[in-house]
Amino acid sequence: MGQTAKVLQLFRTLHRTRQQVFKNDKRALEAARVKINEEFKKHKSEAAPEKIEEMLKMGSDVELLLRTSVIQGIHTDHNTLKLVPRKDLLTENVPYCDTPPQKR
Repeated sequence: MGQTAKVLQLFRTLHRTRQQVFKNDKRALEAARVKINEEFKKHKSEAAPEKIEEMLKMGSDVELLLRTSVIQGIHTDHNTLKLVPRKDLLTENVPYCDTPPQKR
C-alpha cells in the first residue's frame, strides 16, 4: 500500500475512532474533528518518506490510545461524575493464579 493510501486510511480511522470514543458529546466530537483535520492539513506538503512514516506511527499510536484508554464521563452533580465505558473496553475479570492448572 502506498504512503498516500496509508495516510488516507489513518485519517478515516482516526475519525471513526473519534466518533466512537466521544459519542453523544458534541463539544468533544467537534474539538477532535478540528484537531485531526488541522494536524493533517499542517503536514500535507510533507514529502520525506521517513518523516511521513514517523507521523503515521504517531497517528496510529494516538488512535490506539484513544480507543483503549479514553472513557467518557458525565457530570451528574457538582462533585459526581458518571463513567460510561464502551463495551470494547470492558474485559473479563479473571482472578490471578500463580500456579498453572494441572493436566490430567
